[in-house]
Amino acid sequence: MSVKSILCSTAILASFATTTFAETEVQWWHAMGGTNGERVNKIAEDFNATQDEYKVVPVYKGNYTETMTAAIAAFRAKEHPQIVQVFEVGTATMMAAKGAIVPVEQMMKDAGEPFDGDAFLPAVVSYYQTPEGELLSMPFNSSTPVLWYNKDALDAAGAKVPETWGEVKETAQKLVDNGMDCGVSFGWQSWVMIENFSAWHNLELGTKENGFSGFDTEFTFNNEKVAARLDDIASMSEGNLFKYGGRRGDSLPMFTNGECGMWLNSSAYYGSMVSQAKFNFGQTMLPLDTSVADAPQNSIIGGATLWVLGGHDAEEYKGTAKFMTYLSSPEVQAWWHQETGYVPITTAAYELSKEQGFYDSNPGTDTAIKQLSLNTPTANSRGLRFGNFVQVRDVINEEMEAVWSGEKNATDALNAAVERGNALLRKFERSAN
Repeated sequence: MSVKSILCSTAILASFATTTFAETEVQWWHAMGGTNGERVNKIAEDFNATQDEYKVVPVYKGNYTETMTAAIAAFRAKEHPQIVQVFEVGTATMMAAKGAIVPVEQMMKDAGEPFDGDAFLPAVVSYYQTPEGELLSMPFNSSTPVLWYNKDALDAAGAKVPETWGEVKETAQKLVDNGMDCGVSFGWQSWVMIENFSAWHNLELGTKENGFSGFDTEFTFNNEKVAARLDDIASMSEGNLFKYGGRRGDSLPMFTNGECGMWLNSSAYYGSMVSQAKFNFGQTMLPLDTSVADAPQNSIIGGATLWVLGGHDAEEYKGTAKFMTYLSSPEVQAWWHQETGYVPITTAAYELSKEQGFYDSNPGTDTAIKQLSLNTPTANSRGLRFGNFVQVRDVINEEMEAVWSGEKNATDALNAAVERGNALLRKFERSAN
């Protein structure tokens, strides 16, 4: 046989092999930018290296809202991924998208992939289950808000780490008196100061068990206890005991650059603290409002889960299921937790982190897990499942900003937020039926 014939035959065989053994691609659309985006890429690359049948391709699509919007548009155009990361307040919207999703527990079963729902932390998994206990989406990056504090600044001011809102005010005053620009700030204010404040004090956010038992729900967070807390915080603006720094994580630099001595926001900012803060910092549990409750109940999660979209073939779902198994393994989850500050989604990952000495070497990094597991969740502290809540949060943000600017008192702002929010609930209810 000539060299030309051999080369031709080799090319044909190579082409045949490529066609026969081509990897099945699984698209993963996500909202993790920056360093966390690099960590998402590593998880996918490491999974891809474990086998040669499937290739997970992570694609950054912008922030949570942008990613969810892009996935919905892509589904309508039949150009959607197998996996999309959706933040927790998008749960009701995803559930109502009939035919658009495949419950992750069903997909695992159909693909013949082992799955144990009891392996997950109850405070995490309960947020994403049906009333019958079926898991709808795979928990991935779950967090809860904590109180971050500048340990060096507190020590210098002779201030204590606060456990109550009264102590937050006292510590803020000492920090400012000692030369700091501000005492305390926070981010993701609806999540921290409305949703989690209510859960922490076992207060109802809305009827129908915060939306878990039906779409026909109404908001009830415009109560005097929440209003009194917001009014008190607004009064702390005088003398810069409190400074508002914007929505989401906009106010992070106010803490990491030493402007504010305390900051309430997600435990998932741990990686940012390690890389940005030039001082000793710590995290502790959310402060208790002793005028509302004698003891805290439990906090609720934020972050996101991975939803599986419908309309793909069985082999793609098999690859997706295998990736979900890899993603939720103790080793991967312990690494992700320790790198980012997101909570480990399984008990095994938490135990592995303890065995590895992570909490001993990094005191306070188990605060989020302790908060979430503090007590058995009640109907008021399980979480929330309201339709159109992405838009409702925008409404709450606008009304809270009117309080910080002095345009409204908290009662008027909360009443307006509830009225506007209920209108969005009715709109969602009509679209879901």
